[in-house]
Amino acid sequence: MESDYAEENISTKQSPTRQKARLSRPDGDEKRPRRPKTPQGKGTEAPDGSALLSFDFPKEARLAKRAEFLRVYEQGKRIEGRYMTVFLLPNDRAIQRVGITATKKAIGKAHDRNRAKRLLREAFRLSRAELIEVSIKYDWVLNARRSILKVKLEKPLAEFKEIVGRVGQTRA
Repeated sequence: MESDYAEENISTKQSPTRQKARLSRPDGDEKRPRRPKTPQGKGTEAPDGSALLSFDFPKEARLAKRAEFLRVYEQGKRIEGRYMTVFLLPNDRAIQRVGITATKKAIGKAHDRNRAKRLLREAFRLSRAELIEVSIKYDWVLNARRSILKVKLEKPLAEFKEIVGRVGQTRA
């Protein structure tokens, strides 16, 4: 039954190609005003690449494995802050490394955890100058606290810089 319906009601002929195009001539939109082209070198200048490179966050600067986090939790020093809890353990590397956590129990919803981790990552990244001054290189684990969701970047950044300053003074 279904095949009879298709044979009776659906055409198998192809429709003829349209002879009349939408535009009457090949350069039909030539009369439309064009945006003036910016001369080479006169546009907005790109930021200096070397300045941007100083704020990178390379893979070598991250704690990635669960075992690394657990080692820092078990053997490291704990510092409580208003927006974060910091665990740190000296490492034998040439750079400071960081791991960032925001648990479902402490923070809640996924978008809130993502924002908390972004804020902590940015606080670590922007504290590069203070971290360089610390003579001993550490593995840092930053645990977000719920109060970080109520503030902008400035407060967690100031708190982290203050913690880094305390760590640098105690080991100097």
